[in-house]
Amino acid sequence: MTFFLGCAGTETGTMKRVRLLLAAAMAFCCATGFAARAQEEGPAFVPKIPDRQSWSFAGPFGVYDTAQLQRGYKIYREVCANCHSMEDMHFRNLADPGGPEFTEGQVKALAAEFKVTDGPDDNGKMFKRPGRPADPFPRPFPNEQTAKLANGGAVPPDMSVLAKARSYEPYDWFPADIGYALWSMLTQYQTQGPDYISALLQGFKKPPPGFKIEPGQNYNEVFAAGNGIIAMPPPLQDGVVQYPKGPDGKPVVPETVEQYSKDVAAFLMWVAEPKLDYRKQLGLEVMIYLLAAAGLMYFVKKKVWAKVHA
Repeated sequence: MTFFLGCAGTETGTMKRVRLLLAAAMAFCCATGFAARAQEEGPAFVPKIPDRQSWSFAGPFGVYDTAQLQRGYKIYREVCANCHSMEDMHFRNLADPGGPEFTEGQVKALAAEFKVTDGPDDNGKMFKRPGRPADPFPRPFPNEQTAKLANGGAVPPDMSVLAKARSYEPYDWFPADIGYALWSMLTQYQTQGPDYISALLQGFKKPPPGFKIEPGQNYNEVFAAGNGIIAMPPPLQDGVVQYPKGPDGKPVVPETVEQYSKDVAAFLMWVAEPKLDYRKQLGLEVMIYLLAAAGLMYFVKKKVWAKVHA
């Protein structure tokens, strides 16, 4: 009886050691596999945090720069509109106060540059005609499937509210969200979207050593959502868009990727929030009214309670 008990105890201990050895072997294999996979995938991607830019519309009293918005529309028309839609905008909006403020004649000419599908005609067929100020900006692709086919399976996002929909993590300390919210309240920092768009357009770089990308993909040091991999090729190059010339025959601003990026980012900010100038003007008027009302109420209170002694 004692012999059998001893054998059972010895067998149990052996099985435990076997299980431990198997677990250690499995852990080693997993660790080796993960290390090999990490080596194959290359270095980890750490996105670059966009720098804060100086914008005319920043802060509680900022307003849009009309000339910059006109340049930004030119970039959108000649570069971005080939792939990106802007369905919430109509050509007539380009003449609105606080925006690019093109004249009515200019808006008609800008709209006529596009071909818009209309109809049906008397024969029941659809036809193409020049755009009109009342027309929305036309889509570059008739449907989502066509957009995917032309862009390697990716659908270019609509730009109507892109400046409000894009953001990034500005801090890496805890608590980031609370810290950012408090900092934004104190500094009136509301230009995170344009900062990101401008940095993204300038962020196309050569991949670092060991960073693998597939054909048709591009490396962008700012694009955190795709871990540095983006389907869009670099859309801007120096001199790709011709700016208005000054009296000396030179462009009024540099025709560089940096300037293009800032101008189109400012335009997209206006598209996302076209009433920003009016909102800030109204807010200032309300604050002045409230301060004046508070002063009047103070003197009314002193008058009403002047004969009441403590």
